[in-house]
Amino acid sequence: MIETPAYFTYYAGTYRVDKTPEGGLTGYLLNSRTGEFDEKPEHVREVLRAMASSDISKVSEEKFVQETEVARAYSLKGEGAVFALYETIDGLYAQADREDRRLAPQELALIQSLRKRTFQMWEDELARRAAGEPPSFRAEPRFPEYKPPAEGDSE
Repeated sequence: MIETPAYFTYYAGTYRVDKTPEGGLTGYLLNSRTGEFDEKPEHVREVLRAMASSDISKVSEEKFVQETEVARAYSLKGEGAVFALYETIDGLYAQADREDRRLAPQELALIQSLRKRTFQMWEDELARRAAGEPPSFRAEPRFPEYKPPAEGDSE
């Protein structure tokens, strides 16, 4: 039997497996266009049966949180406290880059701490929205959605 929740990196995103109220399993995949986790139970068997590969890997909760926040910060833009913290993280990387140095251990620890904080802010926000409260911050995709050309179109 699998211990839940279980955490995975799934291709370019993160995936969490949880128990359902009926005792089954379901999964939640990070939606990089919204920052939310969409229920995607169809991937549960795939992630549970995956051998160590570069596409699907079981990870600790800590790594899951860090990877989720890296993905959100990269793929989303918006307004609110979460995005101010993402800018702080970007500023730490930019400062080290300007000084042509690696991040100091204290800076890495701060970044990890800030990502834990932004993850919790997202969790709290999504719980508020699920309870019918208005959003406290706004997020939108940083990049336009790819739409393949219609058949017959040429460029």
